[in-house]
Amino acid sequence: MRVHAKDFRVREGNKIDLKEWTTRVDPYYRSKKQYKKILREHITEMSALQNLLYASNSYAVLIIFQGMDAAGKDSAIKHVMSGVNPQGCEVHSFKHPSMEELEHDFLWRTTRYLPERGRIGIFNRSYYEEVLIVRVHPEILHSEGLPKELLDEKTIWRDRYRSIVDLENHLYRNGTRIVKFFLHVSKDEQRRRFLARIDEPDKNWKFSRGDLEERKFWNDYIKAYEACLSATSSREAPWYVVPADDKKNARLIISRTILDTLHGLKMAYPELSKKQQKELRELRRLLTK
Repeated sequence: MRVHAKDFRVREGNKIDLKEWTTRVDPYYRSKKQYKKILREHITEMSALQNLLYASNSYAVLIIFQGMDAAGKDSAIKHVMSGVNPQGCEVHSFKHPSMEELEHDFLWRTTRYLPERGRIGIFNRSYYEEVLIVRVHPEILHSEGLPKELLDEKTIWRDRYRSIVDLENHLYRNGTRIVKFFLHVSKDEQRRRFLARIDEPDKNWKFSRGDLEERKFWNDYIKAYEACLSATSSREAPWYVVPADDKKNARLIISRTILDTLHGLKMAYPELSKKQQKELRELRRLLTK
């Protein structure tokens, strides 16, 4: 069974209720061996397309990962992007903003790391944190030093969605293609993964009391994600809601979606002029003397 990315795409203008989006679908693999084979094929194909992206130097690709704690963002990036040339790909993770970042507009800290043409940029969390964690914890908003008249709860989130959509449309018009993944994990699966982080010594470092505290805000985060996905999924920068209870399945969905995005670009290796071809022939003659 082949992955169809359109099955997980949030259509522009749709109002999202995440209860209607499953966290688990029938697997696209019959065994662990077949999973590895499919993922390896995806990675090989992605590597070739990334080389073409770099050589054509016309487009940039920005891949955004969002999700609850333990949704599998880190492992998805690790496994799916393992075959991409590190010279053509950069990963940036965004945690709590620094004092310098708080002194700028909310898009500043991520805009600095947007990929240049010919490259793939990956954001592990992103500017979307500003309408997710900041919405769930409004005390963060009040630490950003905004004028009081801009802190109206009735307008600030609408305005931030508009700023994000405007940015993504601007990037699209300038050759950056954006793919956004929300890794949709169930609360029960998150609990199992948290327990594994406690029970397995090599995963202890991944868990802290803060993770458990944030779990208390689960319903608030779901509401924030629903509003965000509804307001910011567009034809130019679509969201994909990836069922993430099965990490292997999620990786196949993600890799297939990235491949479809790369295949959709009009890319070609640069063609040499007759003069350049003649020069190459002369250089070859000199090397073979």
